[in-house]
Amino acid sequence: MTAPTGTEARTGHGGAGTKARPAVGDASDASDASDASDASDASVVRRSLTDPDVFAELFHRYADDIHRYVARRLGAEAADDLMAETFVVAFQQRRRYDLDRPEARPWLYGIATNLVGGHRRAEARRLRAMSRAAAPDGRGAEGEPLADRVAARVSAEGTRGALAGALAALPARYRDVLLVVAWGDLDYAEAADALGVPVGTVRSRLHRARKRVRAALGGADPTRTEDVQEEAEHG
Repeated sequence: MTAPTGTEARTGHGGAGTKARPAVGDASDASDASDASDASDASVVRRSLTDPDVFAELFHRYADDIHRYVARRLGAEAADDLMAETFVVAFQQRRRYDLDRPEARPWLYGIATNLVGGHRRAEARRLRAMSRAAAPDGRGAEGEPLADRVAARVSAEGTRGALAGALAALPARYRDVLLVVAWGDLDYAEAADALGVPVGTVRSRLHRARKRVRAALGGADPTRTEDVQEEAEHG
């Protein structure tokens, strides 16, 4: 298999996914490919070193998650290309993958986050625009009247706009940790793996990020989920 490129990756996303295709006449490769859907991520990467088609299984498993994560940060239009690029980079770097790590999710989120990092200005502009659209100034981005603007402030859209402003104000290193945990659903160890920093650094940055978000939102923290470990508050 060649690495999934723009059009191929976008075709796979939202479809049935690309299936591994073993070489005709090679029984061992056929067995590897047919078993890929039940194998650990590390096993898939290992097999892909000799049978590149097998790597498509990781795309099938994680393309939707990566697309969703990037879309929330940069918008749906950018997400198509960056999701595809994430798997291209992963395919190219698969020989450097630590095969002692059974799950590839942190690795893929790390690649995606690094790619988002190349679009810092675009992300900040998008967040600021979302914040302005929800600002209670009587007129929004579309020229909505005050009554509609007030309604939006008590809706989920209003909450997202306020959150966007708080996220835009965060240093990039804090925003990366916060969003890879909140939107990527990674735990501390996985976030540390994804971002290439110690677990203690993840805790510290997450604590500072959440503190700033709460300060900006009057004590609320929409990024918190029930499964976030409370020790983040004391990191």
